This record gives sequence, structure tokens and C-alpha cells, in this order.
Amino acid sequence: MIETVVKEVTEVLATVKEDQAIDFSKELKKAHRIFVLGEGRSGLMGKAFAMRLMHAGYNVYAVGETITPSIQEGDLLVAISGSGTTGSIVQTAKKAKEVNAVVLGVSTDSSSPLAEVSDHLLEIPAATKYRRASEPDTIQPLGNQFDQSLHLLLDALIIYSVNQTSSHDEMINRHANLE
Repeated sequence: MIETVVKEVTEVLATVKEDQAIDFSKELKKAHRIFVLGEGRSGLMGKAFAMRLMHAGYNVYAVGETITPSIQEGDLLVAISGSGTTGSIVQTAKKAKEVNAVVLGVSTDSSSPLAEVSDHLLEIPAATKYRRASEPDTIQPLGNQFDQSLHLLLDALIIYSVNQTSSHDEMINRHANLE
């Protein structure tokens, strides 16, 4: 079972467009502040990503938390939706655009409503809970394949970006110490 899951995720990650991943990293570096948004498990993967961004020294917020400030011009919204159709994600992305924030969509579907409203798209060609004909086969339930691929890809992007900006010791100093 594990070998099959690993093979599936490896196949998905091998098809991610490198130029989209590099653009993603560049947008992170340009942003004044970064806001991360997702629902359900995608939201949990987004929060893990936000935590790693904080460790790397980025000014980052998880949308929906009580201490999250208003988004403004010069900020970046990373909006995550496997299907690209999650209503609350698309609506929030539109609000971010209204204040001239940059929207970076993360989805499986380059023609989705989220992709249409996004300035940049990071497409992860994985299976979602909808099992569209264009999605790869998977033995996994629901959106597991997308969520796993998302987590690994975002971690790889942090490693790529951090290797240019922060040392391991700097990241350790930012790690939680009230545990």
C-alpha cells in the first residue's frame, strides 16, 4: 500500500511545471506579507506551509485566524483549492484582487474559477474527491493524493526558497519554544 501511494505521489510531483514552481518562489520573495488560505485538509497543508514560511523569516498569516490583519496592495494571497471551485476560496481571492494584492492559486485545474481569478497558478495535477476524467487514477480516497502532493511540493518550495535566504540556525531560532 505504501509503495503504491509513494509511486502515485511521485508521479504527480514529476508532472508539476518547473516554471510555475519557480514563479511561486519568486512571488514569495517579492511579497510584503503572505496570506495563506485553504479549507479542510488543504487548509491544514496551507497552515503547515505558513508555519514553515514563518520559520524561514517570512511575514505570514493564516487567513481566518483572529490575529490576521487586512490584506493590502503589495501582499500575496496563496489560495489553495484542489478543485479550484471552493466558493469561499474563490470569493476571498476576488476580495484580495480588489485591493490589488497578488493572488497565487494552487489547484489541480488550470481552467477553474480560482485559476481564472489568480495572477499566478501552481497546478498540481493530482486526483481530487471529484474524480474528473482528466485526473490521474489513485487507490486513495477523496483528495488524499492532492493533499499529499501539495504538502510535499510546498515543503520543497520552502527548501528551495530558504536555501537562498535563511540558515538552519536562523530557522531554529524562529521555531516555537513554548512547547
